[in-house]
Amino acid sequence: MTTTATGTPGRAGTDPLVRIEGVHKFFGEHHVLRGIDMTVQPGEVSVIIGPSGSGKSTLLRCINLLETISAGRIQVREDLIGYKEVNGRLHDLSTKAIANQRREIGMVFQRFNLFPHKTALANIMEAPTQVKRKSKTAARTAALELLDRVGLAERANHYPSQLSGGQQQRVAIARALAMEPELMLFDEPTSALDPELVGDVLNVMKDLAKSGMTMIVVTHEIGFAREVGDTLTFMDGGVVVETGNPRQIIANPQHARTKEFLSRVL
Repeated sequence: MTTTATGTPGRAGTDPLVRIEGVHKFFGEHHVLRGIDMTVQPGEVSVIIGPSGSGKSTLLRCINLLETISAGRIQVREDLIGYKEVNGRLHDLSTKAIANQRREIGMVFQRFNLFPHKTALANIMEAPTQVKRKSKTAARTAALELLDRVGLAERANHYPSQLSGGQQQRVAIARALAMEPELMLFDEPTSALDPELVGDVLNVMKDLAKSGMTMIVVTHEIGFAREVGDTLTFMDGGVVVETGNPRQIIANPQHARTKEFLSRVL
């Protein structure tokens, strides 16, 4: 399948925060990503859609170093993710250096992955105190502010088992934000939720977008893509099929495969 583009909106005078060039990923003989090229500008909301198995989640995991790429380059700001370049040759980064890179990239998963034995407040405080060595007082103050931001100030002392799925996901978003990342990745954050709980999570994400957070969002929520996205990318079979303005693509997709997919989900 060939890659086509409908024109990616840029932001004049700024360098991309994320630059993905020729990225391939194999799992054994399974070729999951087949030469992905993508850029994301600072403050941009980049939405990725596509059928299951198209490589969307794998791409996010590669950006966040949860998977290593097989070929190509991923750069966030000046950092070459997972590697350093010396005299034109790439060398693997140390575990410590990789951990430092990952600190700048927040990720929210389909499943919430909260510590079940810790309260919402303690879940959010964990990484700032353990990884960034923040004082408990400073971490607690920031965590309470984040809980208020996601509409859960009154749930600070509740355990995950006492929270709905949507509330747990909002705690997970607050937990990622507690590390003060430059970039937020969302891997189908509403797919595990009951339909009536989706709106609260999407509202938090909309608030983040309005605040200027750079976001890459893998989702099936086409309404969110239309309303909030700056760019929309449709992936299928490990390649970028079409990318451009969300409103234009959703209303008038240029590629037959995009048109077929949207006809099934709209």
